[in-house]
Amino acid sequence: MSKTDYVIRVLDSPLQVDAAQWNRLLAQQAQPTPFMRHEYLAALHESGCATPATGWTPRFVTLWEDAASPALTDNESRQAQLLAACPLYLKEHSYGEYVFDWAWANAYAEHGLAYYPKAVVAVPFTPVPGSRLLARNAHTREALVQAVLKTCRTEHLSSLHLLFGSDDDLEASQHAGLMRRHSVQFHWQNTRPGYADFDAFLASLNQEKRKKIRQERRKVTDAGISFRCSRGQDITPQEWDFFYRCYERTYLEHGNAPYLNRDFFARMASTLAEHWLLFIAERGGRPMAASLIGISDDGKEKVAWGRYWGALERVDCLHFEACYYRPLQWCIDQGYQRFEGGAQGEHKLARALLPVKTSSAHWLDHPAFADAVERFLAREWPGVESYLSDLVRRSPFKQD
Repeated sequence: MSKTDYVIRVLDSPLQVDAAQWNRLLAQQAQPTPFMRHEYLAALHESGCATPATGWTPRFVTLWEDAASPALTDNESRQAQLLAACPLYLKEHSYGEYVFDWAWANAYAEHGLAYYPKAVVAVPFTPVPGSRLLARNAHTREALVQAVLKTCRTEHLSSLHLLFGSDDDLEASQHAGLMRRHSVQFHWQNTRPGYADFDAFLASLNQEKRKKIRQERRKVTDAGISFRCSRGQDITPQEWDFFYRCYERTYLEHGNAPYLNRDFFARMASTLAEHWLLFIAERGGRPMAASLIGISDDGKEKVAWGRYWGALERVDCLHFEACYYRPLQWCIDQGYQRFEGGAQGEHKLARALLPVKTSSAHWLDHPAFADAVERFLAREWPGVESYLSDLVRRSPFKQD
């Protein structure tokens, strides 16, 4: 395909993209996740969670096959074919991203320059690594990056940030001159051929960590707490209501309003129910805490993601049980290969979630600041690499 065989369209809403074509393109990527599905992005938009009012202005960049191309059949000409697409947002702040650039924004302000608005290629409030640049092939992916950069220049934006991208995304971004940055998350792996049960998993840990986990679980049991779980369509509206009550309370206790509202989760129950698993903790038959886990079995790999939690009562070690031990036990029972614990949290290492490098890509329009950030990233990476090595040495697993 030549460079003239596609048309660039920048859209003001995910709803302007055909859902079937978007999801079909997503399924072709090396690292698809449910959080890049059209239903998820549309729910963020329609619920008002990721809109201009909250500082997330959509500018979805799409590449379409040119209807005038002689390579197209008459039927294909009647319906434009989506070749590449990505969720681009104009941002007036850096909240909800989980790749921190506040220092860069402060440096701009100190020099009398505007860092905002900037642009991010990201899933709002969702630090889950995966494909961000949806494309038919490497050529259209690189063309998509160029289209995004052109949009940033047209909108007079200070910078572009592609967050938690796949290897394919990062390679295309690097070819376009974006700078790479690294951070650390904690993921659990169900060692092949898979643990027989939770006790077998514990047996793989060193004695200190195995003892600690058993003590923590015992504290929750001794407090009279039991768990039940619901999956997909079996999660009732009442259970979604209770979960949201817990989730909202966790944010309010820290003095912040939650990023996501009840309407967003209602849309998840309606359009993506199969990708959610809910654990509810009870004491004396009364619910008192909940954790919501994202799940996916797309035929390539069974993966679960720790996403949201909250509690109406404080119980020692309840967070660890609800957010790690119960989900890990479920993953073992269901044959899931990986559980991703989300952004940050070195305490996850003691619960057998091991460090994993995640990456982002960055472009700054101002030449002097671009040079300064490039030098900063060159200094930052050895520190991240050293931190990763230190975490690996502190592995909770038995050493050969």
